[in-house]
Amino acid sequence: MKRKIVKKSVLLLLMFLLIIPSYSFANDSSGEREIPQFNEASAHDPSIIKVGDTYYAFGTHIDAAKSPDLMRWENFTNGYTTPNNTLFGDLSENLAGSFEWAGEDDADSAGGFAVWAPEVIWNEHYVHEDGSTGAYMMYYSASSTYIRSAIGYAVAKDIEGPYEYVDTIMYSGFFDHEAYDNNSSVNKEWTNTNIPELIEQGVFDEKNEDWFTEDGRYNYNLYTNAIDANLFFDEDGKLWMTYGSWAGGIFILEVDKQTGQPIYPGEDGVTEDGRMIDRYFGTKISGGYGRSGEGPYAVYDEETGYYFLYVTYGWLGADGGYHMRQFRAESPEGPYVDAAGVEAVLPDELDDGLPANRGESFEHAGHGNKLTGNFIFKRDLGEPGTGIGVGYMSPGHNSYYIDDETGKEFNVFHARFPESGEMHQIRVHQMVKNSEQWPVITPHRYAGESVDAVTSDEVSGAYKYINHGKDISAELVESTWVNLEENGTITGAVEGTWELYDDYRVSLTIEGEASSFDGVFLEQWDEVSESWVMTFSALSSDGVTVWGSKAESGSDEDVLSSIKEELNVLIPETVISHLTLPTEAVRGAQIEWASSNEEVISTEGHVNRPEIGDESVELTATISLNDEVAEWSSTVTVLAETEGRLAAYYDFDGQLSDLTGNFEDGTVTGNRLNNEGGQITYEEGVVGDAAYFDGESGIRLPNGLISSSAYSVSFWLNPEELTDFTTTFFGARTENNWVSLVPRGPVGGETMIWSGGSTFYDAPSGTTIETGEWTHVTFTVEDGTITIYLNGEPVFTGDDFPNVFTTTDAEFALGVNYWDIPYQGLMDELIIFDGSALTAEVVEELFENPGSLRPSDEEPEEPIEEDPNGEGTEPEGDGGDPEGEEPKPEDNGKDPNGDKIGNGDGVSDDDNDEKVTNDDEKEEQLGKDGSDGERLPETATNAFNALLIGALLLIMGMLVFMIRRKASVNE
Repeated sequence: MKRKIVKKSVLLLLMFLLIIPSYSFANDSSGEREIPQFNEASAHDPSIIKVGDTYYAFGTHIDAAKSPDLMRWENFTNGYTTPNNTLFGDLSENLAGSFEWAGEDDADSAGGFAVWAPEVIWNEHYVHEDGSTGAYMMYYSASSTYIRSAIGYAVAKDIEGPYEYVDTIMYSGFFDHEAYDNNSSVNKEWTNTNIPELIEQGVFDEKNEDWFTEDGRYNYNLYTNAIDANLFFDEDGKLWMTYGSWAGGIFILEVDKQTGQPIYPGEDGVTEDGRMIDRYFGTKISGGYGRSGEGPYAVYDEETGYYFLYVTYGWLGADGGYHMRQFRAESPEGPYVDAAGVEAVLPDELDDGLPANRGESFEHAGHGNKLTGNFIFKRDLGEPGTGIGVGYMSPGHNSYYIDDETGKEFNVFHARFPESGEMHQIRVHQMVKNSEQWPVITPHRYAGESVDAVTSDEVSGAYKYINHGKDISAELVESTWVNLEENGTITGAVEGTWELYDDYRVSLTIEGEASSFDGVFLEQWDEVSESWVMTFSALSSDGVTVWGSKAESGSDEDVLSSIKEELNVLIPETVISHLTLPTEAVRGAQIEWASSNEEVISTEGHVNRPEIGDESVELTATISLNDEVAEWSSTVTVLAETEGRLAAYYDFDGQLSDLTGNFEDGTVTGNRLNNEGGQITYEEGVVGDAAYFDGESGIRLPNGLISSSAYSVSFWLNPEELTDFTTTFFGARTENNWVSLVPRGPVGGETMIWSGGSTFYDAPSGTTIETGEWTHVTFTVEDGTITIYLNGEPVFTGDDFPNVFTTTDAEFALGVNYWDIPYQGLMDELIIFDGSALTAEVVEELFENPGSLRPSDEEPEEPIEEDPNGEGTEPEGDGGDPEGEEPKPEDNGKDPNGDKIGNGDGVSDDDNDEKVTNDDEKEEQLGKDGSDGERLPETATNAFNALLIGALLLIMGMLVFMIRRKASVNE
């Protein structure tokens, strides 16, 4: 009998040992696969080429990046730097042949350069002057206006250069008479292009009078803007160049492989299907009549025998609705059509005879398969990860790469991002052909995944769903929730049916859509949840793309628990501004709100701050998902309105202390706000010492310096070097909501205030501060009005400035932020006012008499807590503790009236403590004796693991007891 007990004990022990690791890793969906690593780089309008084991992406403004795997990118060029330009050496001298027409210190490129959208190919047939063959050929655009541009090319024997200019081969924007653009000395007459030379060579006899309007201007209703070249080889090895932007559309020309020169048609005509052939510009293959369409990229697909053409519609800015369209043809010269058979070339009925780009005309929205528009896979409440989700704004101007070794196909484009303004990066998405032989674009960026067979069990479940539609729009499409049910139906935001076939393919019918969708299932990496998830991408015969990205599995009860956990973090203990009270959550869960005092906090999250005395409000959320219902509640303290004050004064006299005593010292960081390292030294300043920033370091200031909609920031700057977007003063509520003073900002390189959020706000000063000299900078904000002062003089005033500092824990830094090159130079006398905007007279005084507002060296008086009656005495009765005792643990640091006891500012000593919702949980968090010990987070996982450990110890004890007892019996 005893032996049986021992055996059972051992068996139970082994079972628990097996359970622990299986449970611990049950939710780690990425455990079986390598976690991808990404490095980001920028190259607008990227052109992809692979050389050896390295991928290169060449982009606008002579930006270029390289990667070993299409995931880890690194920029290697130096932009327009000249001389010693990475790719061109002396840029001005090397490309002078193109710059004679456009692109250097001329019209829209005044004061700089405009070299755009290069295409780089390897051409083994090219013959150099010395007779050697083979070259990397770069076809670039030089532009001075929306229509006066040129395409030139340069060659190199190494992919990273140097590239030597060869010729300028295509011009646009010319007149039939002498004419000049504003801020330009370039004569736009056609005789200053390469056309007279072509006539002399006998390529054609004379100019085409249709190139000009009746008054002799360039007819860009019919002819294009000469930018955005793309070169490709056809099935027979011939070389072709597509190019063009807006205006008259996209054109194509054959190119001589040995010289790189276009083979101009030489005469006008029409194709069999009625498209224009021009003696100079070539054959029209897409667009026209001033409608949007640029960045053409054609590629021959040997597998299908088709030529696929990609064109980007819309305008390139974050608010421009930029997005990619797809067509295909059986010949490089077309006709190109979409999945519905609609031609890429726009119909003549759109021709009103007037040369104009029509940015607000969207009649061509029905032309082309729309791959992706603006979208976001929202991170809903209760989901893993952080942030708002993942998505793109204005993704476009793509190139395309087919890997002959792996068979994988890639779409390479630039993208901007929701709530990130005009910042852009390279993105690569895998393309997989559906059963109709159309490449469909997969939902998430490429992370090394491959197409594989899947099962119905693997693909059924809840998905975030995106329908990209066919419109041309700047609107952001947010994901909704759908379920691919095991019985083959689709429920949720849309209804229909689905079917898995051929191992990985999917067929979808969706109610309200005119045609069915055909696509693929593919497991991909989700950057937000940091896990591998199932996805689908499918294209309809009308050219509409739909996406799905699967959510983590779990019971409805688990989902409600995760939502409650995140509400603990989302809803703060103290507030000074309106709250966001979510009404929807992960997998479509619904939330209804109740408030114990709707006059202070409404059920929509509107906050009315009391004039005197803080107010406590109980917020209750009722969360429902299918048949499961849960309730969450918390007490939120609304802080009373406060008067403006001198919040902080940093004089940098050999230290980083706040002279007011309101805040802690600043700390030295490395090259980012949130890392370590770096050093700050001190040199002679405006008053006493100044802080010197070495371009690799910054200063992290205390959190909460500003916590209102009215504030002022004043300081002195003496930059040693100016770099784009580099911050001096930076404050952020989150990484997507911030205010930055940049000496050289995105608006003409001017010194400015730049604010990021759901929309970006630019407040340019009209000038750029000088290096090597001191400038006094002040900006004030009050009720949405911002004013900037330089050396005591107002230089900018604007309305509708965003209210960024709506919490009491915003982060602040000097010289560094989360992303950009750190500041290099001196900084002195930083003054911050919270709750008030300085008057012009005070700002002038700060400029004329630096240091005049320095706090005295006397010890500040102890702050006296103000009672609800407004008298400056110690609170009595319920408002205080006459015995001077510490607050009891169950009081959570509040007196019976709900007012905070402690540091007197209405903010808890540790804003990062996990929120709890009842007295028992509070006691557990603080410890039985009220001390704040080191404890594991109170999560279901840790609680369960604790039970397992306890059971394991019990069994081990039983086992030891039985063994020892048996041993004693044997004795």
